[in-house]
Amino acid sequence: MSLSIHLSINGTERDVALDDPRVTLLDLLRERLAMPGTKKGCDRGQCGACTVLVDGRRINSCLTLAATLDGAQVTTIEGLAQGGDLHPVQAAFVEHDGFQCGYCTPGQIMSAVGLIAEGSAGDDPERIREGMSGNLCRCAAYHGITQAVQDATRRMNAAAREDAA
Repeated sequence: MSLSIHLSINGTERDVALDDPRVTLLDLLRERLAMPGTKKGCDRGQCGACTVLVDGRRINSCLTLAATLDGAQVTTIEGLAQGGDLHPVQAAFVEHDGFQCGYCTPGQIMSAVGLIAEGSAGDDPERIREGMSGNLCRCAAYHGITQAVQDATRRMNAAAREDAA
């Protein structure tokens, strides 16, 4: 028996037939929809490499059944940049060396985007580290990650103030 769901993925409407109701969002993205930016790390929700935004909230896609997301809006790392312009968080990660091997970077960036959108980032490094604690980096690039989140938060807040003015 096949189950059909409708998703908006990075702004593109998609109807997806699921042959197996147990398929995770992570496997759907990587294996069926050719979106390999979301990484499979631990496959147990402990490392954060698979972090994406669903309806604006950070989730571990390895723990989320795709069948539960009918009608949801999903944003992956592939959907952040606009044309040739990096998202402010992506640009800040590059400028502050917020990565080393890069494997965790998509999940780190998606988590940072969610953290900033939640209004939970602020400028306090401890607060940022706590908010990002669900994303592990084996290379220990945490200093650059924290600086990138601080910088991106400042940039995005300044842009929001300009837009409001």
